[in-house]
Amino acid sequence: MVHEWRNATGVLATACEPEWQDIISVLRGFQLRRSDILKPGGRKSPIATKIDSQFYGLGWEEKNFDTKIEVDGREYESPTHSVDCFKGRVGVEVEWNNKDPFYDRDLNNFRLLFDLRVIDVGVIITRASELQEIFKELGKGSSYGASTTHHNKLLPRLEGGGGGGCPILTFAISPALYFDDGDDDQPEAEAAPLL
Repeated sequence: MVHEWRNATGVLATACEPEWQDIISVLRGFQLRRSDILKPGGRKSPIATKIDSQFYGLGWEEKNFDTKIEVDGREYESPTHSVDCFKGRVGVEVEWNNKDPFYDRDLNNFRLLFDLRVIDVGVIITRASELQEIFKELGKGSSYGASTTHHNKLLPRLEGGGGGGCPILTFAISPALYFDDGDDDQPEAEAAPLL
């Protein structure tokens, strides 16, 4: 599931083509494995860590920006929140299973970085709300509650202008990408690609 705000795809395909190809490569290679869903999380879920590491392998980095505001010669520090994956002029946030206000933080961060001419486009990779049925079947439904990050919580914030003028593209990992790898004797199957 893909949602575009302010021609983000066009910006990626024309102004940020190498980064766009990286995003396509990471998403086409992604499978939502049963074993990853069942692994206990920590600070960051195994699924978000897996996606981030694919980007890091392509030269992306977690990035914190040191920003300041100057008024009448007096400086005020105004640091941004770090971006999960940054390369060129593209920021990617992976929101797999955080509290939904994290979307507000990400959108505001993209808005600010765009206004400061640091990024040209922001990308948010999250989960489709329809995955909840799979989580319930696996006994993990309560871990992925209604107040956590899923696409139905993101879209109203995006459509309400949460990212300001920043072009933003969202990807929601859908049930079509789910692969039950629970049986070690089972041959590895291909999940449907996101792109």
